[in-house]
Order: sequence, then structure tokens, then C-alpha cells
Amino acid sequence: MKNKVIVEKILRYAQKVLAYTKNTDYDEFTSNSILIEACVFNLSQIGELANKIDKSFEKSNSHIPWRMLYGLRNKIVHDYEGVNLTLIWEIVKSDLQDLIEQLNNLYETL
Repeated sequence: MKNKVIVEKILRYAQKVLAYTKNTDYDEFTSNSILIEACVFNLSQIGELANKIDKSFEKSNSHIPWRMLYGLRNKIVHDYEGVNLTLIWEIVKSDLQDLIEQLNNLYETL
């Protein structure tokens, strides 16, 4: 039950980021501090939640990049002033939709 709740929360945060950045390009993103902060906050929440997944659940669902999600959270939290906006944008535009699809598939089995 705990893992299902966590997966559901991660999905919500990821979907928020995609909604915030819909129809936005990199230049718009980098010039909007509110948008940056909203995306960075939600990505850090995803990472924090990824670290709370049971280790056995993490192992049995190793196709989800749990450690990478938590690693991103650490980069954001421990070096906020130096957050690489190009990296954040790449994650948002290249990786987040795939993560959502993987988590949706996983959620359906829980």
C-alpha cells in the first residue's frame, strides 16, 4: 500500500511539471523564474519520494530509475543556486513522459 501511494504521488508531481511546461520552449522556461521554481520543486519532491520506496520494491521494479530520481533531488537540494537548467529542461522534455508511462503501467499492477 505504501509503495502504491508513493507511485501515485510521483505521478502527480510529474504530471504537474508537464502541465506547467506544455507549449513552452527552453527560452520561455529559462526566463520564467516562477516556472523554473515550480518545476525544480516538483522534481525534488519526486526524488524525495523515490527514496522512500521499499528496497525490495525498488529491486523488483528496477526498470524505474529510482536512484537517478533521488540523485537529481540531491543535486537540486544541495546546489540549488547551481541547478543546471539545461539538464532540468532535458529531463522535462525527454524523460518525464517516459517515466509517467512506466509508473502508470506499474501503478495498474499494484
